[in-house]
Amino acid sequence: MSIATHSFGALMEITSRPPTIFVRGEGSLLWDDSGKRYLDFVQGWAVNCLGHSPPVIADALAAQAKLLLTPSPAFYNGPSLELAKALTDHSCFDQVFFSNSGAEANEGAIKLARKNGALHRNGAYEIITFEGGFHGRTLATMSASGKKAFEPLFEPKVSGFPKARLNDLDSVKRLISDKTIGVMLEPIQGESGVWPASDEFLQALRALTKEHGLLLILDEIQTGMGRTGKLFHYEHAGIEPDIMTLGKGIGGGVPLAALLATNKASCFAHGDQGGTFNGNPLMCAVGLAVLAAVSQPAFLKSAVEAGLFLESELQRLSARHGLGEVRGRGLLLALDLKHPIGASIVAQALADGLLLNSPQPDALRFMPALNVSREEIAEMIDGLDAILTRVGAARRVA
Repeated sequence: MSIATHSFGALMEITSRPPTIFVRGEGSLLWDDSGKRYLDFVQGWAVNCLGHSPPVIADALAAQAKLLLTPSPAFYNGPSLELAKALTDHSCFDQVFFSNSGAEANEGAIKLARKNGALHRNGAYEIITFEGGFHGRTLATMSASGKKAFEPLFEPKVSGFPKARLNDLDSVKRLISDKTIGVMLEPIQGESGVWPASDEFLQALRALTKEHGLLLILDEIQTGMGRTGKLFHYEHAGIEPDIMTLGKGIGGGVPLAALLATNKASCFAHGDQGGTFNGNPLMCAVGLAVLAAVSQPAFLKSAVEAGLFLESELQRLSARHGLGEVRGRGLLLALDLKHPIGASIVAQALADGLLLNSPQPDALRFMPALNVSREEIAEMIDGLDAILTRVGAARRVA
């Protein structure tokens, strides 16, 4: 298949993509090669925390590209040292390992936990994860995920990931054995439809893992970097995990992720972990610029206010069309559609110049830039309102 001068055949067919070719982005807006404008409430799946092509990232890339791209991870470089220090200063962690993707960071967290088990817990290797969870697409992170679609793929899977149920502490307790080294979860399960772990559950889980001498690992690939209104989601619950992973928003659009750990949990020996491009100065310079912007109290306050406005507008829209609940926190929200019409709505929205996401057939997920404006939120709501009216998703009740 091809459009004008573009041929699609050389790319592996790994997902169903619309025949739209984006060529430019600015803030919450995208333009395709025909000049059509789109309002983006997906933002690369919560990647572009500052929107498309923000000057702060473009400037950081340009400046660093003139200095040093990568000296190899066998040597120190300034931006990686500065970003590691900034992340530890802003969190409860002591050490950082940089990677290229969230899946790689989660893979590192699994390896770090298992190394702890080998050293301190008589070879314990099991990590309790959760039904509905999503941790990446490597073999180990797919195995750790609780995504039903992954179950028949790429057998045999990596063993050692018994599944508990989110917000059900007893289901975790039943899985703890002498083989257990830790518990790993997303504070909000995004791929399964934006299902939050309650603050009370996270607090109870922290107490339980401490009681049994287990590691608590938080996958904040999607919730970190201000997405839920605090720099890191664990702050909402007032807990301190042993290990945390970051991705997506930490690079603001470039491939950057991180594995953070306390001194007690850090136990990699030389040769245990590495990566050709991990911690390269080009990406870390961007991470520094993103962190400097997102960590500002005024920026986080503005993101909280935008999230509250988006939530209230979605609730109004839901009442108007007889739909279900609005779930999530901050600027990671879902609307329960009550019917399996998500794919149809996403397709119609694209035709109307609006980018939405349906992680499950009966839900829409909203992941706008953290600096999205009230006017842009209102424009999205108006567009979605018109679509819901057209498809007759529910009888108008107001």
